[in-house]
Amino acid sequence: MKRAHLYILAGLLTALALAFFFYKVIVFGFPLKPETRTDIWRVEVQLQFEADGGPVKASLFLPQRTGALMVLDQSFVSAGYGLTTEPQPGVGTRAIYSVREAKGLQSLYYRAVVQSARLPEDPSRDPRPSVETPALADPQLAAARTVVGAVQRQSADAATFAALLVKRLKEARSGDEADFLLGYQPSNSRLVNVAVQLLQLAGIPARAVNGIALAPERRNAQFHRWIEYHAGGRWRTLHVRNVVEQPGQVFLPWWRGTSPVAEVSGGKNLRHTIGTSRSYEYAMRAAVAQQRELEKRFVEFSLFGLPLQAQSLFRTILVIPVGILLLVALRNIVGVKTFGTFMPVLIALSFRATGVLWGVVFLSIVVGLGLAVRFYLEQLKLLLVPRLAAIVIVVILLLATLTVISHHLGFDRGLSIGLFPIVILTMTIERMTLVWEERGAAEAFQQAAGSIFVGALCYLLMNVRVVEHLAFVFPELLLIVLAATLLLGRYTGYRLTELRRFKVLAR
Repeated sequence: MKRAHLYILAGLLTALALAFFFYKVIVFGFPLKPETRTDIWRVEVQLQFEADGGPVKASLFLPQRTGALMVLDQSFVSAGYGLTTEPQPGVGTRAIYSVREAKGLQSLYYRAVVQSARLPEDPSRDPRPSVETPALADPQLAAARTVVGAVQRQSADAATFAALLVKRLKEARSGDEADFLLGYQPSNSRLVNVAVQLLQLAGIPARAVNGIALAPERRNAQFHRWIEYHAGGRWRTLHVRNVVEQPGQVFLPWWRGTSPVAEVSGGKNLRHTIGTSRSYEYAMRAAVAQQRELEKRFVEFSLFGLPLQAQSLFRTILVIPVGILLLVALRNIVGVKTFGTFMPVLIALSFRATGVLWGVVFLSIVVGLGLAVRFYLEQLKLLLVPRLAAIVIVVILLLATLTVISHHLGFDRGLSIGLFPIVILTMTIERMTLVWEERGAAEAFQQAAGSIFVGALCYLLMNVRVVEHLAFVFPELLLIVLAATLLLGRYTGYRLTELRRFKVLAR
């Protein structure tokens, strides 16, 4: 087969791996580092009221994904109450708590986990909504038209109109049209409602939005009301009051309109308390949790859709190709001699449980004692299969004995020696015996030292947390490992250990 075919195949594998890799990073938002964390806000609402003793029905608006924020998870705590949800187009979604009979103080809880959306909603998808005509009495309508006309003459577009309108309302003088519309000592909510009506009167789609400012720790957060108006193909936000306490303050829109956040029938003295807190969680967990419907199917049919026990297993299996690539490079390019092809990699997997130092000690003891038994069995003139079976039994007995002794001596690492691959140890002892007999003890110890050296290097590489993370989250990168292995398979140059050997020829 021509080299060009191999190069094309390696290039295609690399391109395919990089395409999947960058798609996961850019679109799915999977982090490149396992320790990468992201901001997670937790919001808790407590409703309390006095039930009259009969049927009770309480409602609570729920936050929904809007713009750059989304709700990852939500839970309800309402002992004895039934729960349903009721979407209200253009307003939000209500949670309906109901019970046939309740009396006395009642407490209902709602909790939500909120995070910045990986892909913010595209506002251009929202078509321009129809403009509602505000219901105003004749005196209010005349005053509203006067204010709108004055602001229109000073504005150039919807954005400047909205900003100048809010400024006009905030600076209303006693006795003018704006003051008449606002009333005596207007609240923030009243100012927003009037601004929305005037924007609608000017032909600009507008609505009132209710939400909270997400803070690291707040026990009694308050709802704020601001304006959203449609301009330039998207909804724009305009705060009436200066509620931004610090740069980068994040606001969570909760519901739209002028309705209260909660209502109750069959009870009285309804009150609510809102608490917020912020924590930092692994970005990997958040990225998997916030996938869209199409992406959820992809995630479900990936390694993340497996049970946790299977995921833990594959976190170990998927780093084996990385160790194999290092093994191929050390054998074909450097020229390190080892017993077998994949024995050092399997030994490296055992080192993950015992550690390098104790792993080398236990491995040397087992192989050394097993080698002595193997030379003794040679005197018995056994056939190959019975001889290997006998060595397997001896290796198992040696592992059990070392485990018991190390446990009583207080070496807890010895409890992990049972993870050594028994069959590989058996074949290593057999292979070392044959090399000893055919090429001498020096060659046998050289290959044994090379196997331990390569196994230790593979362990150090495979035990890097970033390597394990990339192999599990982006298993397509193993295609690049495969391409590199294929290319190394056609390497026919000198090994590094042979340069000294052939130094005379080079002269």
